[in-house]
Amino acid sequence: MNIKTKRILMSLLGVIICAISVGVFKIAALGVDPFQTLMAGLDKLIPIDFGTLYVIVNLLLLTFSLIVDRHNIGIATFINLFLLGYITDFTYAQLQTIIVEPTMLVRAICLVVGIVVICFGSALYMTADLGVSTYDAVAIVMSRKWKVAQFQYCRIATDIVCVVLGVVLFLLAGGTWGLVPTIAGVGTIITAFFMGPVIEFFNRTVARPMLAKSKE
Repeated sequence: MNIKTKRILMSLLGVIICAISVGVFKIAALGVDPFQTLMAGLDKLIPIDFGTLYVIVNLLLLTFSLIVDRHNIGIATFINLFLLGYITDFTYAQLQTIIVEPTMLVRAICLVVGIVVICFGSALYMTADLGVSTYDAVAIVMSRKWKVAQFQYCRIATDIVCVVLGVVLFLLAGGTWGLVPTIAGVGTIITAFFMGPVIEFFNRTVARPMLAKSKE
């Protein structure tokens, strides 16, 4: 298999794996990922359809990447935009038929599995270097182009900003502290602090060696 074909397959497989992991996160129901926390806050504040809002926010982030470093925009970016939601919905629907009324232990296991799986998928399509999601591109620009810090630390920073901003917007829009865990639960906090380092771990141990074999 030549390197170009392998990169395309890594991008496609990575996005599919990420989409599946989001469905697992939803079964866990212990908080959404940091970017979705931000979207939940914006959705509470801005009186437009969520789907339209999601497109607007992603278009703004896409514009940022096109201006600052368009290298991050590629086939994986658009696979992410157009396939991720459908695959996530399908995964969640199927899991609901298998995992009915999960206990806290099962939800905790789903949370751990979801974090590991989404990090593995992210490492695959990031290393393939055929574009990343519009949100992932922000930390990559900070790390590779602006040299702010290593990727894992930039990712932790962007995730924390999303969580804090999402909660603040949610409360400003009339949400109560009692409802905050529905958008920023224990899973959100764990993801915010550990997703960057775990992605880098899979980059170093799996994705980069996998791609390097094609160059030999």
